[in-house]
Amino acid sequence: MITVNLYYTGKNGAARAFAEEMVRSGTADAIRAEDGNLRYAYFFPMDDPETVLLIDQWRDQAAIDAHHASPMMGQIAALREKYDLHMKAERFLSDDALPEKDLQFIKR
Repeated sequence: MITVNLYYTGKNGAARAFAEEMVRSGTADAIRAEDGNLRYAYFFPMDDPETVLLIDQWRDQAAIDAHHASPMMGQIAALREKYDLHMKAERFLSDDALPEKDLQFIKR
């Protein structure tokens, strides 16, 4: 599993407006329906009102590549441009295993 954290930053609420338009337009749901997408969720950092965090999770690199090759990427790029957003990305590979010593801190 591959998780990509995308930080969208703009001015005057632009990042939040971008995320709201992605949801309202159905684009976020379309991405969630793509083969291999495991999670697509927006979050709003408490200490930075001009940034939106997108947690984007995929089964594997092939699923990400298919997503990036889809016509939907043009729509997303146009929205990013519309809202004049800047981005930072972080990428994580999951080993799907929490060590037992870490599990003691997780309430289930």
